[in-house]
Amino acid sequence: MSYIQPKEFAAKMVDAGESKIFMATKDTLIRAFMAGAILALAAAFAVTIAVNTGNFLVASLLFPVGFCLLYLLGFDLLTGVFTLAPLAVIAKRPGCTWPGVFRNWGLVFVGNFAGALTTAVMMAIIFTMGFSQEPNAVGQKIGQIGEARTLGYAAAGGAGMLTVFVRAVMCNWMVSTGVVAAMMSTSVSGKIMAMWMPIIVFFYLGFEHSIVNMFLFPSGIMLGGEFTWVDYFAYNEIPVVLGNLVGGLTFVGGMIYATHFREAPKRNALARNDDAAVQPAE
Repeated sequence: MSYIQPKEFAAKMVDAGESKIFMATKDTLIRAFMAGAILALAAAFAVTIAVNTGNFLVASLLFPVGFCLLYLLGFDLLTGVFTLAPLAVIAKRPGCTWPGVFRNWGLVFVGNFAGALTTAVMMAIIFTMGFSQEPNAVGQKIGQIGEARTLGYAAAGGAGMLTVFVRAVMCNWMVSTGVVAAMMSTSVSGKIMAMWMPIIVFFYLGFEHSIVNMFLFPSGIMLGGEFTWVDYFAYNEIPVVLGNLVGGLTFVGGMIYATHFREAPKRNALARNDDAAVQPAE
C-alpha cells in the first residue's frame, strides 16, 4: 500500500521543516525561484483557458498541474514553508530556531517573487507581441483581475481588507493541505491525486495566493491595468502574505502537529490505568 498513516506523515512534516531551516542559501533561492516561475506559468495557463473557453471550472480543474509539477520536482513555495518550517522549532529539533525560520521565509519570498516576475515579463511579451501591440484578450483579462483585486478591496475600506485577509487564510488552508497531502503517498500518482483536490477548491473559490498574485499583479501593471505597485502591495500582497501565514500554520501545520505528532493518550488507556491504580494489592 502506498498510503502513509497520519502519524507517519506528521513526522515527515517536522522532518521537512527541519530540512528547510538548514537548507543552503543557494538551494533555497533556486528552488523558490523555480516554484514561483512554474506556478506563475500555471496561472497564465488557467487564465488563458478561462478566457478562451469562457469556463472558469475547466481552468480550475487544470490549474493544479503547475502545483503538482513543482512539488514533485522538490521546489518550495512560501505558502508551504509557512506551514512546515515552524514545526521543527515547535518540536524542539536541535539547532532549529525562529531566526532560522524567518531566514527561510525571507529567502523563499525573494525566490518566489523573482521567479513569478520572470514569468510575468515573458508572458507580457507574448501577450503584446514584444510590447509592440495592445494586450490580447488574455492580457486584458489579467489587467482587469489586478484592478478588481486591489482597487476593489481598497474601495470597500476595512471590509475589503478583512475580506482579502480571510480569502488568504482560506487559500493556504487548502494549499498547505495539498503540500501535506503529497506526503500521504509513496507513489507519484497518489501524490498527484492528493495534491490536486485541495488546489481545485482554492482556485475555483477565488481565494488569494501570495505567489499566484506575484505573477498576476506585476503582469497586470505591465499589461495596462489601472493600478500601481503601491496598490498591489498595500491592498493585496501584504495582507495576503499575512493571511497565508495564518491559514497554513494554524489550520494545517498546527492542527496536524497537535493531534497526530503530539497525540494525547487514548481515553480507554487512561481508564485502565485508573482501574489498576485502585485495585488492592495481593
